[in-house]
Amino acid sequence: MKKKSLIAALALMAAASLPALADEYGRHPFYLHALSDLQTAAWKVEHRRPEDGQISRDEQVVVDEIHAAIGDLQRAAWLDGKPLEWREPTDTWLPRDGRLHAAVDLLRKVRSDVAREEDDPRSRPFQQRGLAHVDLALNTAQHAIGDVRHHDMRRE
Repeated sequence: MKKKSLIAALALMAAASLPALADEYGRHPFYLHALSDLQTAAWKVEHRRPEDGQISRDEQVVVDEIHAAIGDLQRAAWLDGKPLEWREPTDTWLPRDGRLHAAVDLLRKVRSDVAREEDDPRSRPFQQRGLAHVDLALNTAQHAIGDVRHHDMRRE
């Protein structure tokens, strides 16, 4: 009888602790946080101030690559057993000014989160493709920042 009570108590404790491990089960716990940061980075690039004019070609590439990375990393997260409906909070609240700089900071954090060792061979191709998209978005965003600086210097 005591054995059954002990087993029941252990099972109850294990079940109660599962929500606390929402980002820990599976082998790569950083996908959900990276996905949240990617969504915020895309929002930062897409939501321009009216005085910023139309979205540049570089900025459109950044947005497209971020969305491609989101698709690949969602697939990797799903294969890794992550609950895709769960939304991690973004790393930090970012002001609207300096939106490209904020996107670059977030993309660097995403790269750091996702570039960890992946033990699941089914997830690796999606992880690597996602990283390639993040790298292209990061490089293009940095190029766009340089273009904005160059344009601003010419106006002075």
